[in-house]
Amino acid sequence: MNSKPTWARTLAWIAAAFALGVVVFGAFVRLSNAGLSCPDWPTCYGQITWPTHQATIVAADAAFPNRPVVVNLAWREQVHRFIAGTLGVMVLLLALAAAWRQRDARNLVIAATLAAAAGIWLYMGGERLYSSALAAIAIALPLIAAIRLRRETPWKLLDAALALIIFQAMLGMWTVTLLLKPAIVTSHLLGGMSTFGLLAYAALRLNGAGSRDSRIRRLQPWVVLGLGLLAVQIFLGGWTSTNYAALACGTDFPRCAGSWWPAMNFHQGFVLWRDIGVNYEGGILDAAARAAIQVTHRIGALIVFTYGMLLAWRVSRAGLKSQAATLAALLCVQVLLGIGNVVLGLPLVVATAHNAGAALLLFTMVWLLASVQRHPASREY
Repeated sequence: MNSKPTWARTLAWIAAAFALGVVVFGAFVRLSNAGLSCPDWPTCYGQITWPTHQATIVAADAAFPNRPVVVNLAWREQVHRFIAGTLGVMVLLLALAAAWRQRDARNLVIAATLAAAAGIWLYMGGERLYSSALAAIAIALPLIAAIRLRRETPWKLLDAALALIIFQAMLGMWTVTLLLKPAIVTSHLLGGMSTFGLLAYAALRLNGAGSRDSRIRRLQPWVVLGLGLLAVQIFLGGWTSTNYAALACGTDFPRCAGSWWPAMNFHQGFVLWRDIGVNYEGGILDAAARAAIQVTHRIGALIVFTYGMLLAWRVSRAGLKSQAATLAALLCVQVLLGIGNVVLGLPLVVATAHNAGAALLLFTMVWLLASVQRHPASREY
């Protein structure tokens, strides 16, 4: 295995850890109802930081009369943007490291960066159409670079991660401009999880994760299935949160509002795209639609827990005992946190920990996936 560039291997781990922090802090922002605490993007009430002094607060209230300043919430949203921006710089450095030795790929990454910067500048100037066009170009170019890159898959994924992080920035913008539209906010959550998972996988593979044992490698389809089930459950969790359905059953568990099968409206609960211009803060669905979302999330949790425990037993027998123990422990903790959310009335610390638990489960499944693939020792990474 080629040891160069060592700094990129280390930075991949740092970026993955940073992505985890972005996901968890983003959950804290969303769950503390701070998602619209800055009514503009990427500034906050027209400032790089947020209004703190009385004069700037008065000016901000006059400029945005429908969204008065709440300092205790505004800092959360803008700090989340700062953290996400720092992650974006890390991913850009990784994408450049991956593409640097190949001129065409390097130029595509640089062009994507310039297009993204120009798109943000145009958006701030009110040129939404041109900004969107440049954003689409900025997303496409790193994907083309990844396809053209003549290196192993983990390096290609670092270029793809740049496209994903630019798309995440656009979703963050649309979260504000489309007033917490559930499809956008849920996509933003999934994008954050995907960024974390992709960076973690690249870091694992670049640093030698894999197996020479054919018996272990035969577990790959089972791990991929588990990863798919977890992805669906993360979507359901995000959909539950963004539609404010976490307490649709009250504080009743395992029943829902005193019934094993309450009145539910699955059709309305899972309409993915609703009207533009509606403020979705606090949710707009009726009780039956929210109950359908909550019950579906609970059923999904049961499926993922059962399959995950069986998978942990199977990979443990194959010799991957650390991964198996971690998976089993996290599944149990995650179920307890989910129950705690309901019976305790969705306390912020428990709800945020539940999101963190989902991210750690994702990392464990990605760790397992890297562990059951061919060892990269014979390849030049």
